Amino acid sequence: MSAQAARAHMTIGEVLGLLRGEFPDVTISKIRFLESEGLIEPARTPSGYRKFSRADVERLRFILAAQRDHYLPLRVIRERLEARDRGGGRGDVRGESRGESRGPAHPPAPGAGRPPRRLVAADAGADDAGFSLPAGPGGPATSSPVALTRRQLLDGAGIDEPLLARLEEFGLIRRTGGHYDGEALSIAKAAAALGSFGFEARHLRAVKAAAEREVGLIEQVIAPLLRRRSPGAHGQAEDTAHEIAALTLRLHTVLVSAGLRDTLNG
Repeated sequence: MSAQAARAHMTIGEVLGLLRGEFPDVTISKIRFLESEGLIEPARTPSGYRKFSRADVERLRFILAAQRDHYLPLRVIRERLEARDRGGGRGDVRGESRGESRGPAHPPAPGAGRPPRRLVAADAGADDAGFSLPAGPGGPATSSPVALTRRQLLDGAGIDEPLLARLEEFGLIRRTGGHYDGEALSIAKAAAALGSFGFEARHLRAVKAAAEREVGLIEQVIAPLLRRRSPGAHGQAEDTAHEIAALTLRLHTVLVSAGLRDTLNG
């Protein structure tokens, strides 16, 4: 066992370093997504930093192996983890065929706590051409985060339940704390518009995969900054991520335009 793995608690950057050898496609955003889905629950410092234990790392290995080797959806992986936690016999990722594991996402149960905002408020800022990153510990808090119920999302995007279920199944849309955010609304609207050209949810997986690869490249650059303990390191990482993301988006736009020009000009 490495000295890093033997530590009682690790940062998310250190966990990423441990897992990348076995799971090259894992990213910081992927780990955060699994946390938002409630599959892992790392401890937090008083300032909000994640503290991963060795048990958290092994839990992540189980989840990533279930996805990579057995193509299990999160719903089934959650059942396996719950069985492991209870000490039951269904904690093994094996034993379920790909066909048995697939199915539409279940509608979320009504969330507790803060009620969702009105749809009109969510819709007003959901199609902003820019992008934003979550503020780090000690950073500025985001103002009035959008929280939509499933019905509000369906009505706001003008889509039906089967399409939303497919978008969730392919990982394009996810719930956060039992509700959907403004990004989910923007994605649902874009999927609906693309549907008029014959695009289905499964076709959009390529777009998602490309975005995840770009995120992975950015995370490789900012990972050393996130591991630093010095004041301002997290803010520097956030600024760097913003700048690289803007440049990447600009490059992506130019490359797509150039490719289409070649196609249209024959």
